Amino acid sequence: MQEQTFRVGEWLVLAADNKITRDGRLLVLEPRLIDMLSYFAHHPDTVLSRDELIDNVWKRNIVTNHVVTQCISELRKYLKDGRPDAPEYIVTVPKRGYKLVEPVVWSEEGDELLLPEPPVVREVAVSEPAPEVAAPVVKTQNAAAPKARTDAVKMKRSTFWVWFAFLTSLALCVIFVGVAAFSKRVPVATAPMLLNPRDIDIRIQGGNSCSNWTNQLSYVVGISEQLTQGLNTYSTFLVHDQTNYNYGGPSSSGKSLFIEFVNQRHYRAQQCFLSVRLIDNADASVMLEKRYFITADNLLTVQQDFVNSVFQVLKITPPPQLLDRVRALVPQHSQALQQYYQAHQLLIQGDSDSLNQANRQLAEIIAQSPDFVYAKAEKVLVDILLNSYQPLDAQQLAGLRRDISDVEALPVLKDSPILAQIYTVDYLGQGKTDEAYAAINKSIELEMSWLNYVLLGKVYELKGQNNLAADAYITAFNLRPGDNTLYWIKNGVFQTNIERVAPYLVNYSNNNK
Repeated sequence: MQEQTFRVGEWLVLAADNKITRDGRLLVLEPRLIDMLSYFAHHPDTVLSRDELIDNVWKRNIVTNHVVTQCISELRKYLKDGRPDAPEYIVTVPKRGYKLVEPVVWSEEGDELLLPEPPVVREVAVSEPAPEVAAPVVKTQNAAAPKARTDAVKMKRSTFWVWFAFLTSLALCVIFVGVAAFSKRVPVATAPMLLNPRDIDIRIQGGNSCSNWTNQLSYVVGISEQLTQGLNTYSTFLVHDQTNYNYGGPSSSGKSLFIEFVNQRHYRAQQCFLSVRLIDNADASVMLEKRYFITADNLLTVQQDFVNSVFQVLKITPPPQLLDRVRALVPQHSQALQQYYQAHQLLIQGDSDSLNQANRQLAEIIAQSPDFVYAKAEKVLVDILLNSYQPLDAQQLAGLRRDISDVEALPVLKDSPILAQIYTVDYLGQGKTDEAYAAINKSIELEMSWLNYVLLGKVYELKGQNNLAADAYITAFNLRPGDNTLYWIKNGVFQTNIERVAPYLVNYSNNNK
């Protein structure tokens, strides 16, 4: 987006500085809001759809329509600036999009310096004598001489003023350049990195001081994934789940959520504290700090309080559809939740051995907790992925079809992301790219997750659109960087040559930085 200065209605927009000002009042906006306002300004009085805004403002990032709506709402709030009588800058055109209705005036570049044209020097002509006067030739030459001298003086004076104007203009240019060179400028940053206040990193910090670290680690990974998907789907925050990404360098994210299991020396080895800290990287302030004592019976309670606390400190009200989904899809007992997260971590790893282990564990969970319907859906997803590694025989395939039908019949799973993921993998195995494309886009509308974008990349590959596949894969890795996501990109459903499709990801291949 070109950073220019322009005026929208009564606001002066300083795009390069992410600022808007009017009547001495200065507001600092997020870069994404400035980009959106600039795009509206380039298309005044034009209806812009959500898809057009996503393509031109978010560029390579794939976002949901909900994110666009949230950004439009925030931009309107800034432009209105708490004034009930303020004009409506951006209006909604039903079923079409949004339109900027206030006039836009762009700043103009300084006009080039125009030098005066030099006078046209004409030849001095000697007047011919009148016919009735017989003047000698000598007298005619003497009469023309004063006129020639007068014209020569005029030429010299004209040349003087030309040079005077030129030198004066040149001096003014030198003065302007000097003033610009010594005027106060924005300092050049020593580290070329700007923090995005609405980006959040989730990281596991510290060591494995608990003897039951493996079980607790799967619990942390599961909570992190639930929190990431909830914030990315139902807020304007962009969360990067880095629980599989051992990276300790600088980050452009404005906030970091650190999760750590610590064991106090005076407690038994099986008793760990779950330490949670949310840090604002702009000033290193602590936004949230909590410790939970984990037992076999309070995993559900801890997860609920943890997620609610993060939403609360970020000043986000969980929407009803998120709360309804959580209530419907979580198990009734903490033990089932712990077992499910262990199986789910095996699914995240994605290789055939891990998927076989996940299949057995999910079968045990279903037998022990038949009301835990989400475990049934995840087992179907695992089975259909195993079929892509090694095709099932006729009897196994018929059983898989029955399981898909049973999951489809569960009301709580109607229009759920996991059901759309099952359809996508199934359609990809049958080569039905159009049906797979419709199914995965339905899943993305319901949930912004790394797995959805991996599957979207697979669909684009089968459609022969490798540039779009690369965008989807990079988005998936951006949401959850690490070896697990790379393995899914390379081997999930079918093998992908990332050197050819998404060469950018080669920088991270086999190198968990």
